[in-house]
Amino acid sequence: MTGFTLTFTEADPSDVDRLGGKGAGLARMTQQGLRVPPGYVIGTDACRSYLAEKAVPAGFVDEVFSRLTELERASGKAFGGVGGVGGPLPLLLSVRSGAPISMPGMMDTILNLGLDRAAAVALAEATGDARFVADLVARFHAMYSETVLGALDPGEGIDALVEAVDPAEAAGPVYDRIWAACEQALADDTGDSVPDDPRAQLLGAIEAVFSSWNTRRARTYRDHHKIPHDLGTAVVVQSMVFGNLSADSGSGVVFTRNPVTGEPGLFGEYLAHSQGEDVVAGTRTPDPVTEALAPAVLEELRATCAELERSQGDVLDIEFTVERSDLYFLQVRSAKRTAEAAVRIAADFASEGHVDLATALRHVSPAQIRQVQRPGFDDGEVEQARAGDRLLTTGIGACPGQVSGTLVLDSDRARAAADDGRQVILARPVTSPADLHGMIASQGIVTATGGSTSHAAVVARALGTTCVVGASEIRVDEAERTLSVGDRTLREGDEVSLDGSSGELFTGRFTTSTPAAATGALAALLGVAAGASGCEVLSRVTLPGDVEAAREAGATGLVTAVDDVLAATGHIDGLVSGLLGDAGIGAIADLVAAEFTPLLAAAGDLEVGVRAIDLVADEARELLQQTAVTTRHPELSVPLGRPALIEAQLDGLARALRDSGGRASVHLALRHVSDPGEARALRDLGEGTGIEVGAYLTSPRGVIGASGIAEAVDVVWLEVRAVQAAMFGLPARQLLTAEPLDDYLQRGLLSCDPRSTIDPSVETLLGHAADAAIRPGCRVGMRLSGAVSQEAAAQLHVLGFRRFAVDAAEIRPVVLALGKAALDAGA
Repeated sequence: MTGFTLTFTEADPSDVDRLGGKGAGLARMTQQGLRVPPGYVIGTDACRSYLAEKAVPAGFVDEVFSRLTELERASGKAFGGVGGVGGPLPLLLSVRSGAPISMPGMMDTILNLGLDRAAAVALAEATGDARFVADLVARFHAMYSETVLGALDPGEGIDALVEAVDPAEAAGPVYDRIWAACEQALADDTGDSVPDDPRAQLLGAIEAVFSSWNTRRARTYRDHHKIPHDLGTAVVVQSMVFGNLSADSGSGVVFTRNPVTGEPGLFGEYLAHSQGEDVVAGTRTPDPVTEALAPAVLEELRATCAELERSQGDVLDIEFTVERSDLYFLQVRSAKRTAEAAVRIAADFASEGHVDLATALRHVSPAQIRQVQRPGFDDGEVEQARAGDRLLTTGIGACPGQVSGTLVLDSDRARAAADDGRQVILARPVTSPADLHGMIASQGIVTATGGSTSHAAVVARALGTTCVVGASEIRVDEAERTLSVGDRTLREGDEVSLDGSSGELFTGRFTTSTPAAATGALAALLGVAAGASGCEVLSRVTLPGDVEAAREAGATGLVTAVDDVLAATGHIDGLVSGLLGDAGIGAIADLVAAEFTPLLAAAGDLEVGVRAIDLVADEARELLQQTAVTTRHPELSVPLGRPALIEAQLDGLARALRDSGGRASVHLALRHVSDPGEARALRDLGEGTGIEVGAYLTSPRGVIGASGIAEAVDVVWLEVRAVQAAMFGLPARQLLTAEPLDDYLQRGLLSCDPRSTIDPSVETLLGHAADAAIRPGCRVGMRLSGAVSQEAAAQLHVLGFRRFAVDAAEIRPVVLALGKAALDAGA
């Protein structure tokens, strides 16, 4: 043996990288004593060698046939007719792909392999049914022709020949007739021929499965799901059992729980007198498995599925065949499931106690939590719309959400339409502060120009409003009240739909699902995660109405920003006037007091972190539409350049706290602090105001000096996106967009995606701040922007951080991610 193959009994089920998911599952079930047809696995290393060398490895063919001899002995059957080492019955094989990461339907399978004339005659004698043998011959020839030789389906002519066979006919002439017809159809199609030597059939099938790893559909699937292209596929060679043998035979697929709803109990289908491809091909209508199986078989299936679920700690997708009332297991794998089902299943697992909490949480992702917590379009309708002509254009997704509404092209009319009770999608060439009232009134915003830090994007994120920017194909004619894309024109008042994640703008409305965030299952699951992590998660809010939603999502506190609040309430002009006009700094204190009083009242006894006005950020320039502020007043480009501005904000917050009832714990944090001297000066400004002070660290220097800064202030926030961007030498806004980083990563120019992973250099840097995080006297936390990946959350948890501030939509996903990180670390 050269080591390319392993039998089900000798393989290590945990070695999924070599065995593939299918081979590992079969090995596990075999070793658990389940009724699994015998077979062996050709490892992924053989596939990689074949693809690299364009030929099978040396010694491979001899090993495959040596394993085949062992399989003949194990099954008591002979491959390629009768009289072999196995016995008088013919051995037919299934040859199936099995990648290390599940790729359902993407690669090739060939069933009933090994049929020649002698095998057909022997099989007919054993079963007494020549039509059954004719069916196997036709099935095998069609699958081999299509999979190995690239032919088309032979069609109804062959099916009619099979149906015409009398079960009592002599098998030899039946084989000759069916084989000849199949060969003629193949010759007419491709000019090829299926070998009648079973050993040649086996080698051809194995090479076809290897080659299917690189088909266009397989590569597209891997690209979409971010599966590496260098894994290769294993090949499972297994003795056939026949669900199409008799009335008490059949094939089915069953899930251990409903993969759509998560409801406990067997969920699946069974098709009597059929082979596996009949169930999945859709050419016949199967029956519910709980109704179609004989009681004894159903009870065996139910008991086995329950045991498999408990032993593997997951909801499973199981393929099985019944041959003359004997149940055989052909595949087991983790079941694909909807986000709603994933949440319910994980919550049920946690409450049932059959698996540990880490395992229960492992099967839910932050992306699934995002999906279940907000209303969304019906997936089927969206796919139909894309396939049809309803997709108008695609821009840059600036704020997530899926909304439908009436197209309006003017902010005044948007406000009026919203006052009339209509849902509005506001489309503008570009937005400015003059559009704020229309933006507040709208459910969705789309602009022709702009990027992730444009005015529209910044305000939309502050408001939590679905937004698409940079949809460069649209043309807005404000005089005619029309929106055009190419030769298509919509009029104001038409219905449109907007996807703030994908950036797509559609004509017409979509059915919108109700979010499942309030379900008991999700609350229970997040309760487990929060208890495991021991973390505080604060939510970004802007308006008083945001507070209750943050509480419901599990936020332990709130963060906001003075400029965001003034923008969302329509008072950004007052900020400009206070900085540049005659109103003076005192007017800013009055604005802060007025607008923060209702917000702090809504916050109750929660902690509220307020970021001070930042005139350096891209977002500030867009909000103020005043790129020259720091040019005219260079002192405003450094954190404490104008202490009076900080004092005004502290004064305004102190008054707002008093007027709101004084229950909240409030701190004002200054951005871009990088030196303990700045921190001490800030502390002095806050002395006696009743407002705590804090620092936002946005530079590597600030993070390195975190311990010294933490000694002088009450709160320190590390802005992870800004620090990571600084380490990469990128504008921080690029970490919120797809391009140019998607292309850059695809070209192999970066070893780390800074949008989803904490780079090793940044991890080292954060170690300085981690020391400050565990010292008493200062609360040190991480400010995370945008969607937070499971990987990044785990990295920060391992570093020792237990305090996080996130966007409102990220509260639940981050609570889950931190809980998983904590449980995995303790496993």
